[in-house]
Amino acid sequence: MRYGGAIMEFANSIPNEVKSAAETLRQAGFEAYVVGGCVRDLLAGITPSDWDAATNASPEQIQAIFPDNFCDNKFGTVTVRINGVFEIETTPYRVESKYTDKRHPDTVEWADNINEDLSRRDFTVNALALGYIKEGKETKIELIDLFGGRQDLQNKIIRAVRDPEERFLEDALRMMRAARFAVTLGPDWRIEEKTKQAIVKHSGWMKAVSQERIRDEFLKIIMSPRATEGVELLRELGLLEYIIPEILEGYGCSQNKHHIYDCYHHLVKSLEFAAKKKFGMHVRMASLLHDIGKPKAKSGDGPNATFYNHEIIGAKIAKKILQRLKFSKKDTDKIVLLVRYHLFYYNVGEVSESSVRRLVRNVGPENLEELLQVRMADRIGSGCPKAEPYKLRHLRYLMERVALDPISPKMIKVNGKDIMEVLGVSSGPKIGQILDILLGQILNDPSANNQDWLLAETKRLGALGDSDLARLAVEAKNQRNQIEIKRDQMTKKKYWVV
Repeated sequence: MRYGGAIMEFANSIPNEVKSAAETLRQAGFEAYVVGGCVRDLLAGITPSDWDAATNASPEQIQAIFPDNFCDNKFGTVTVRINGVFEIETTPYRVESKYTDKRHPDTVEWADNINEDLSRRDFTVNALALGYIKEGKETKIELIDLFGGRQDLQNKIIRAVRDPEERFLEDALRMMRAARFAVTLGPDWRIEEKTKQAIVKHSGWMKAVSQERIRDEFLKIIMSPRATEGVELLRELGLLEYIIPEILEGYGCSQNKHHIYDCYHHLVKSLEFAAKKKFGMHVRMASLLHDIGKPKAKSGDGPNATFYNHEIIGAKIAKKILQRLKFSKKDTDKIVLLVRYHLFYYNVGEVSESSVRRLVRNVGPENLEELLQVRMADRIGSGCPKAEPYKLRHLRYLMERVALDPISPKMIKVNGKDIMEVLGVSSGPKIGQILDILLGQILNDPSANNQDWLLAETKRLGALGDSDLARLAVEAKNQRNQIEIKRDQMTKKKYWVV
């Protein structure tokens, strides 16, 4: 179906750069349509994040019209740059042949018209095209919708173009994309029944998809506000088995008196909280994987079941999962670290500062906030009413306290050896007293912490009598103690602890 004037309202939402590129193609004698997801988003009132165009020009012709571009030689996509910045992925109309590997077309052939091009797309809401037509002296915009995509958009339905089994046979990743669109396009979206049945029937085709492509689709689901619904939908469709089958080992695996959910639902509930709080990718993945070692570590059953060392087992499993999905080493190491140390023990008054220092050293100061976020997600996923109770706030306070540089003579840009050389004396109480006094002076005036000034001040202090030097040293120590007390009080106030 083609819509003419009634669709003109959407023309104002198309960026001038896109209009300019389309007009340049038309003036060169070619057709030009905005296609796919950007049209879907426009009709839904969403600002598209990227723009795609289709044309009857060949890749070589597109490049000749837009010299400042580059070409994906495999599929003929040319990235057209407008004003050197704005990019439009521009592809000739094409039809695709048989997909032997269920991932890529065996060959790519150019189509004659936009209708053929739209017929090869995955879902009806993505098989939409907007283009300009001439009616006399007027230029109007038209929407081409051959498969009821606009109606499906209004009804929030993901439906495969034509025969879903054929679409998924062409590219098995489309099954996962169906789940992704169902959760990322907004609430109340659903997969049409025939399309859903085809996914369940052929979920095993996911074995043919590269791990990198699976990872990228999975992360789009994980990073959406409805991440938990996405994981659950993948499970219902039979796709999760080919993404992270280890998670399914926790389905129906009961826990103990500290949890109200089985292992699987505990993990997805933890992810739900992480998504709700808009935590980052590392925390979301760690929240989903933090207890993945529990089924293997479980001993006994009922309220007193135990899961000793599940965090160590889980870290090893998480590493294998992330490596299999081709996560970067940096991302893998961080997520595994959060899984490994998520079970840290802390009770106010029971755990010493040395234990907290050890945790900070093991995890790294730069990872502490994310570790605490995983712990909060873990708590909510366990059915606890509060994500951050007093003891976690107290731990935050203690972590910051031990991470602060201590106020000590090591901060001064001279040392005991320098003082002995200037004064021509051997070691003794006088050296420590002068260091204490110098420290007090740079606390009052940090700009005084330079070697020339400090050595000159050392000569002055060295000329004082023993009693005067001792008095000044005591005053400097008292000043330092007051600063440390004030700093500790401010840190406590920051985390509402006493």
